[in-house]
Amino acid sequence: MSTRPAPRPYSPPPADTLTIHYIDADIIVAEKPSGLLSVPGRGKDRQFSALSILTERFGETFIVHRLDMDTSGLIAFARNREAQSAMSSLFESKSVEKRYMAKVLGAPAEEAGRITLAIGRRWEDRPARCIDEVSGKPSETLWQVKRRGDHASLLEVTPLTGRTHQIRLHLAAIGHPILGDRLYGTVETVSERLCLHAGALAFDHPRSEKIVTFESSAPFD
Repeated sequence: MSTRPAPRPYSPPPADTLTIHYIDADIIVAEKPSGLLSVPGRGKDRQFSALSILTERFGETFIVHRLDMDTSGLIAFARNREAQSAMSSLFESKSVEKRYMAKVLGAPAEEAGRITLAIGRRWEDRPARCIDEVSGKPSETLWQVKRRGDHASLLEVTPLTGRTHQIRLHLAAIGHPILGDRLYGTVETVSERLCLHAGALAFDHPRSEKIVTFESSAPFD
């Protein structure tokens, strides 16, 4: 039986905490705060989201990828169906560069590493995922130490695949769970927020096909 804390009621931050990094006729790149859903969830009390805020501000907006509710940082949206199709293809083909910052428990022995642990579903304990080398999906994450501390260290993390909870589960699996992770953390990782931030996005613009790059500093750095 799971011993993790009970889910908290959805209490999202105000709409004005979702900030715009870039907008044109085809795409929006926003910075999502921790605690805000990327898209509406199940139930009337979970309809407020990054997507609903942008739709109200700018008209019809389309999802391209998602961040976990408790993850902050850069997230891209499309403003028309053509851009959504092009952007979705980029994400599916792993042609989008994504980098995250994570504050983790302890300090890895090495300066950098690669995690290649397959991820599967834990049906009896949803929404958690698990390491499953038999029937799980191949998953790959790169990490590099940016700053070490006695209790916690700051890592730059690059997911080469896009599995649900990949970064959170992979870092926990190597003994360095992310601070504030209520799914994969321990009593030692208690924090006011999940210390995971999507700090960089780079991709080919769907209309110009020129590479565009966006960066954001982690609020817990």
